[in-house]
Amino acid sequence: QVQLVESGGGLVQTGGSLRLSCAASGNIFSINAMGWHRQAPGKQRELVAVITSKGITNYADSVKGRFTISRDNAKNTAYLQMNSLKPEDTAVYYCNSQGSSGTVLSRRPYDSWGRGTQVTVSS
Repeated sequence: QVQLVESGGGLVQTGGSLRLSCAASGNIFSINAMGWHRQAPGKQRELVAVITSKGITNYADSVKGRFTISRDNAKNTAYLQMNSLKPEDTAVYYCNSQGSSGTVLSRRPYDSWGRGTQVTVSS
């Protein structure tokens, strides 16, 4: 199994910044993609940003130009730098990772989620 642990959430004023981290651990063979999703009260979970193993990124239109996703492959960790935060960014942010677990002779795909970290932006 692959476990994900998020950190870095908190309370910030409008226009402020936060940096989220997501560390993957467990029986990891390879990580294909790591991403961040968010869910605000009463709304569906939505994709915020994703980064592949080759560094290709994709962002939701609502965060383009403000958020930056990156990853440290050596540490199996992804980051989300969030700048110019707005009250509408308030949500629980979840990390997601997809790849393969196991060994060279016995690999299987995984799709894991973290427990989430709260981000609150005050107006």
